Amino acid sequence: MAVARARRDVAMNYWPGFVDALSTLILGIVFLLTVFVVVQFYLTQEVTGKDTALNRLNAQIASLTELLSMEKSGKMSLEEQLAQLRSSLTVAEGERDRYKGLYDGVGTGAADAQGRVTELTGQLDAEKKITIRALAQVEVLNQQIAALRRQLGALEAALDMAEKKDKDAQGQIQRLGERLNLALAQRVQELQAYRSDFFGRLRAILGNRPDVRIVGDRFVFQSELFFDTGQAVLKPEGRGELDKLATVLTELGGKIPGEIPWVVRVDGHTDVRAINSAQFKSNWELSAARAISVVQYLMTRGIPPQRLVAAGFGEFQPIDPEKTDEAYSRNRRIELKLTER
Repeated sequence: MAVARARRDVAMNYWPGFVDALSTLILGIVFLLTVFVVVQFYLTQEVTGKDTALNRLNAQIASLTELLSMEKSGKMSLEEQLAQLRSSLTVAEGERDRYKGLYDGVGTGAADAQGRVTELTGQLDAEKKITIRALAQVEVLNQQIAALRRQLGALEAALDMAEKKDKDAQGQIQRLGERLNLALAQRVQELQAYRSDFFGRLRAILGNRPDVRIVGDRFVFQSELFFDTGQAVLKPEGRGELDKLATVLTELGGKIPGEIPWVVRVDGHTDVRAINSAQFKSNWELSAARAISVVQYLMTRGIPPQRLVAAGFGEFQPIDPEKTDEAYSRNRRIELKLTER
């Protein structure tokens, strides 16, 4: 019995501590809820304040937008307002005169008329001030419009002048081009005439020889007439032929007008068979050296150097593509051409 009672006493002693712990927990939860509610309240106030400020800014933006639209209405709106103000001014002045007449008629007993006159006079002064400001704005706009018109006029004048100069320049260019083309055509015709004379006289001097022929607008000499195989030194018989050529060139040069920039181009050509001697490493060097030898000899015979051109083409401009000894002989050649610089 005593043991059972003791156990019941011990079990009953747990309950107050449990109640205290539960109360403490509830109080803590209530405190946290209170803090949450307070924070929520302040956050709500803050958000509400920001919404209010945002609405105020939106209202200001709308107001500024409206003012900007009113400003953009420009001179026409101001003139309309000025007309309305003048009309109101006329009406107010009439009212003032009418009330002044009534005031003069009734004397000092018409205090209400005097007050009305004073009120109308104040309104009239205010409208006059507004009218003066509107007139000032209209004047500023008139000045700005006049300045813009002057600038536009200056730009239009400059554009017209530029277009006129451009047309004049185009006309001059066209006329110069036509004159240049005509002059070039005349020079080409003159040079062709002298070229025909040059070919005719040279053919008459050289005669009909198998190693000299005319191909198009060029005189073609076989290389063997001037040079030994693989060499660029003129042979004596080659010098004799060049003496004839120099004589014709000297006579013809005295007839060709000085403004025609004529030259005699000397082109050296070889066949496709490669050369690799101690003196010449390629056919290109050999062909160029032979052309230079011809030019240098013509200079010794009195042909001005500014009337001579030397060019080497190697084996790259054959006139006979066959791989025969006859084709190789035809491709080894010296060509003379009377042309322009």
